[in-house]
Amino acid sequence: MRKLKNSELDRLSVEDFKEVKKTPLIIILDNIRSLNNIGSVFRTSDAFLIEKIYLCGITATPPHKDIHKTALGSTETVAWEYVENTLNLIEKLKQDNIQIVSIEQAENATMLNHFTPEKNTTYALVFGNEVKGVAQNIVSNSDVVLEIPQFGTKHSLNISVSCGVVVWDLFSKLTTN
Repeated sequence: MRKLKNSELDRLSVEDFKEVKKTPLIIILDNIRSLNNIGSVFRTSDAFLIEKIYLCGITATPPHKDIHKTALGSTETVAWEYVENTLNLIEKLKQDNIQIVSIEQAENATMLNHFTPEKNTTYALVFGNEVKGVAQNIVSNSDVVLEIPQFGTKHSLNISVSCGVVVWDLFSKLTTN
């Protein structure tokens, strides 16, 4: 087996990326502190054709060298917008029939491996602050709360890892069902 060179990978151009049909997933980053986490989420969003990223609260926005370092140019491909108030945003998205899904450990949360996304539905995935998680008012106003099953001694995953796990899981379910 031989590793492929980047030139051998069949990847979209920036122009083609902007025109291609997107996965019906939106990502909301609520008060994310780490610029590297933000950049990593952009890169994951590019990989799985995410519709849009909303950067909320204290979450930094491009251009920034530390976001760019991990995003590797994906801030130029993935649509994004800054919205100060996350609750106002999710209320607006709900009016557009978008399902709000908080990724959090909460009472009556659905384990990610037990969740089946519906076809022809757009989901907005809310990822919260590295220390405090998704704010309670956002959890309370979510249509679904998903929890990533964990079996070790730690209580959480890094936000960029959580995003990768959830996006891959939902992408794979949406593209194979």
